[in-house]
Amino acid sequence: MQTSARETRHDGHSHGSAEGLLLWVLLAAAFVVAGYAVPWLQPGNPGAGDIAAAIGAIMLAAPIVWNAARDLLHGHLHMDELVAIAVLASMAQGDFRTAGVISFFMLISMVVETRTAEGAHKAIEGLVRLTPTTARRLRADGAEEEVPAHLLAAGDRIRMRPGDSVPADGRIAEGRTTLNEATITGESMPAEKGAGEDVFAGTQNLTGAVEVVVTRAGEDTTLGQVRSLIMAAEKTRLPFTALIDRYVGYYTPFVLAVAAFVWFFTGDWDRVVAILVVACPCALILATPTAMVAALSAAARTGILVKNVADLEAVSRTDAVVFDKTGTLTTGELAVARLAPAGDVRPADLLAAAAAAERHSNHPAAQAILRLATGSGLSPATAEDLHEEPGRGVRARVAGDAVVCGRASWLRENGVSVPATADDGASDDAADLSVVHVALDGRHLGWVGLQDQVRPGAKEAIAELRDLRVRRIAMVTGDRPAAARRVAALIDCPEFRAGCLPQAKVDFVNEVRRGAARVAVVGDGVNDAPALAAGDTGIAMGAAGSDVAIHSATIALMSNDLLRVPFLIRLSRATRTVVGQNILVGLLFILGGIALSGAGRIPPILAALLHNAGSLIVIFNSGRLVRAGETLK
Repeated sequence: MQTSARETRHDGHSHGSAEGLLLWVLLAAAFVVAGYAVPWLQPGNPGAGDIAAAIGAIMLAAPIVWNAARDLLHGHLHMDELVAIAVLASMAQGDFRTAGVISFFMLISMVVETRTAEGAHKAIEGLVRLTPTTARRLRADGAEEEVPAHLLAAGDRIRMRPGDSVPADGRIAEGRTTLNEATITGESMPAEKGAGEDVFAGTQNLTGAVEVVVTRAGEDTTLGQVRSLIMAAEKTRLPFTALIDRYVGYYTPFVLAVAAFVWFFTGDWDRVVAILVVACPCALILATPTAMVAALSAAARTGILVKNVADLEAVSRTDAVVFDKTGTLTTGELAVARLAPAGDVRPADLLAAAAAAERHSNHPAAQAILRLATGSGLSPATAEDLHEEPGRGVRARVAGDAVVCGRASWLRENGVSVPATADDGASDDAADLSVVHVALDGRHLGWVGLQDQVRPGAKEAIAELRDLRVRRIAMVTGDRPAAARRVAALIDCPEFRAGCLPQAKVDFVNEVRRGAARVAVVGDGVNDAPALAAGDTGIAMGAAGSDVAIHSATIALMSNDLLRVPFLIRLSRATRTVVGQNILVGLLFILGGIALSGAGRIPPILAALLHNAGSLIVIFNSGRLVRAGETLK
């Protein structure tokens, strides 16, 4: 990610790679060194030293002059022209040694910049170019065949052994294993996976042999989409960078005018050459791109997908965060919170009846009941004559007895006498619970209360946002007020809105924005797309494997770790600070260098050294951001 001026420099000077340019520079530098050494070693033969210095100077100046001439032929006026004029002016005076040293330092600066850019790109590519080149595809007869990974298609069945990298997105058909998904989610802990669970291309199979049915391959995989979006983000620019591009064409004539003014009053060509060299604004132009590439690399490593660097910069100004509840602050997975047996009914009997009836249901409440029964050592009895009515309940026959589970109204329709105080949500005890009533042969056995579980790290994330001085933190949900109040109390969220339909969530976000706050909206990216779009920054959680989540927000968290949200704000603020420091360094070196060069305090060779120093300070200062998030779990 470079400005257009910097891209021109890299294209023109890299000779295909930083290594190729470096070899050229070192070869030419040997001639310049000889130009200094020969007169000292052979005082009687100064001409040989002059010839060596001229050869070295011409070799070093050629890439600089060629690139400057190419810019002019294409109608562009960039900073390369300043250096080219300075080098040619030294040569015109017959001072090939000075011209050679200036060119050497300028090209060394370009090598460092090119190498830094290539290294940053390779680091990001390394995070996302992880798909293996081959895969073990299973034929119809069950035999394995090794095929190129890019030939896989949806519906293919592949086999993976321990140590293999996953070649495509898919769903496990057989077996259990442990996967390292850090490349996608940024999570350091391996994930346990079994039949029916999704796997992602580029992750590593650690322990078990599994068979996977391919769902997406090639560029359509989660990894392919992440790669495309990261590389696209590198090409985006901040407003400040665009401003430099806009006015760089005026900068060169201005510097030339200053140099002409100094020459007119002093007649000193060394001052003119020094001004032209030190005025080359490499450090200033590198200030923003180097910091942003480093920040993008750190974000990608921690499972944060940023689509536009302007979005990354904008996060630093966030002073309000609005969270969705279900699936964001909570896991979105129901768990049994209470068993409320009626009369002399034992809790175990209540749970056994409910588990037997719900055994074959895919409803989240049924799955929660079955998990508790299994964890408690109960083996659900076989159910017959199963009838499920979506949104209302299940009716089945277990060991000859009729079992009915569901809403109180559903039980009454099936002839069960349910106390009025046991109506869904009517009891204070069940106000914040989802209630499943259970009846056996027309007798009300009691009810099972379920609730969504608070996501691990939610309370810590809220506390960190407070520490970051985010002045307004709120939760919005379509759930009941009692359930919202419970979650808000558990995570210390100071504000919440309950019973919100999607449009009400959007209205709330707009209300917060009208309060002059810059709002980040955090949601699961599927049901919260309108609210995510309404915020200044939309942050989608758990985006791994979800096209909607990846594309519905400006920033996507590949995992469900809420602590990534305050880390993102810290990274953005650190990046903004580094950019400011880099700009200050660039301006000080340019303005101070021009003033000292005009006063005759800096010779041309020292001007070249100062130019290099400014660029290196900016590059190394930006490099500090690459390590951000290393301590994040």
